[in-house]
Amino acid sequence: MIEKSRCTWCIGNPLDEEYHDNEWGVPLHDDQRLFEMLSLEGMQAGLSWNTVLKKRAHYNKVFENFDPKLVSQYKQEKIDELLGDPGIIRNKLKVNSIINNAKLFLKVQEEFGSFDKYIWQFTGYKTLQGKRKLDSEVPATSDESDLMSKDLKKRGFKFVGSTICYAYMQGIGMVNDHTIACYRYSELS
Repeated sequence: MIEKSRCTWCIGNPLDEEYHDNEWGVPLHDDQRLFEMLSLEGMQAGLSWNTVLKKRAHYNKVFENFDPKLVSQYKQEKIDELLGDPGIIRNKLKVNSIINNAKLFLKVQEEFGSFDKYIWQFTGYKTLQGKRKLDSEVPATSDESDLMSKDLKKRGFKFVGSTICYAYMQGIGMVNDHTIACYRYSELS
């Protein structure tokens, strides 16, 4: 069997490869999934993406599939329960940020009609093509992620620095940062 050429960051880890092959860089327009990815990217801060992927199924279970309407109503009892759950990253600031962001997510939906319409404006409603030869050429931030971060922070969102926003943009397909040699690059171009 001939092995597919992939971005080097995912090679050797089946969970990373699965995410790379099926999700990373694929344009996403479903609001609930957009909220899930924004939440998970915030959880990654200071950790590896693989750590988050390993806990993703459990996150979906305890955060009710990241339904922002349900999450926005969490009270202290639920927060305490979450902070005692070893299946998630038990960082008080990060857990509280998901609940805070759910409330703000709903406000953005109300203002723009959908979070999708709001978030994709930062790339002009299209996928930006990275055209990079090496993983090392992929930036940690961009002008677009800087603008997104600034606007999200102005609205009160937490764990939305420019680096997190750029990773979010990669994950939801706002930017195609698969390397040119990767089989997914041409599929998503």
